[in-house]
Amino acid sequence: MSEDAFGKARRIRRAARILLIDEHERLLLIRFAPPTRRAFWCGVGGECDPHEDFHEAAVRELFEETGLSVENCGPEVAQRTDDFITLEGEPVTSDERFFRVRTRHSIPDPAGHTELERALIQEFRWFTAAELAHWHEPVFPENILDLLLAEAER
Repeated sequence: MSEDAFGKARRIRRAARILLIDEHERLLLIRFAPPTRRAFWCGVGGECDPHEDFHEAAVRELFEETGLSVENCGPEVAQRTDDFITLEGEPVTSDERFFRVRTRHSIPDPAGHTELERALIQEFRWFTAAELAHWHEPVFPENILDLLLAEAER
């Protein structure tokens, strides 16, 4: 475990993230609006359950957050670590793995959302790279545009 600014141990939070890209090369992002901080956007994904590997978590999170069912989210395309405070207020050090999934444009089905997600998710939106480059609200991870552009080159 790493430590925060006060020397307190941070839990390692393993998470699977999905770069969900439609046939128009747009990336699906989710807008979260917590009452205690500024609204922000991030991609599909979330914390791995204790028994899951990153691939299993990616498949599960994709289904829970969008209703899209796949057998495999493909190979891992990026990895990153970061220190942040979760929506529940817990300081963590993330270990995030990214997977690229291509799909047809669709409207996400929120039926699998948790109670917290239902309370905080305000919107889904498909973004072009140009829109992301100049978006007026925070988008996480901050290098998501680089990840998207690197995937477009593959």
